[in-house]
Amino acid sequence: MNIIVVGCGRVGAQLAPLLEQAGNRVTVIDQNASAFGRLPEHFGGECVHGSGFDRDDLAKAGIESTDALAAVTAGDNTNILTARIAREVFEVPHVVARIYDPRRAVIYERLGIPTVATVTWTTDQIVRRLDPSKAAVEWTAATGDVLLVERALPDTWAGRPLSALSQPGVFALVSVRRGTVSLVASPDLVGQPGDVAHFAVARDALDDLALVLERTLVRGGAH
Repeated sequence: MNIIVVGCGRVGAQLAPLLEQAGNRVTVIDQNASAFGRLPEHFGGECVHGSGFDRDDLAKAGIESTDALAAVTAGDNTNILTARIAREVFEVPHVVARIYDPRRAVIYERLGIPTVATVTWTTDQIVRRLDPSKAAVEWTAATGDVLLVERALPDTWAGRPLSALSQPGVFALVSVRRGTVSLVASPDLVGQPGDVAHFAVARDALDDLALVLERTLVRGGAH
């Protein structure tokens, strides 16, 4: 794939070489030429001194033949404008924008612009480590009404069929992380201590999922 990374700060400088190591052709754009010094010596991609929302600079970076673009500068407005130009003007198939304000991230997701909300992600990571019993949102559908959440399962599910953790149209068990292995949910999957589950959940059904797990803790079994 041909990929453009806009922004060579801490995120961009780590992202670009990782993408290159995965076999992609990577071009980095930044308004500050000295920022390219953050890239490792072994980075073999191209560097373009310019703006991610300047069409001429994007053209120099090969935007017309690129497959994906990541806007990861320190500015929300810059990232959104860059992402919109890439998608709406140059019709880049895969675009993502880094956003600090989680409220704006939700709005842009609903407009069809995939975003990574830095503050929300960091908060979720902290909450997850402080209280593993809380569900952490991993992904939100562009429409905002379906979530993918991660939840550490109580050990009371050990030895029990995990199929009981799905209610059609409400929430569904998608996969289970078990140690260093992840398993796609199947009707015969049985719980083990330490399981971490991923659920697809309707936004208004998060409490329903929590209630099922809480009842299990009280009653010692699924209801």
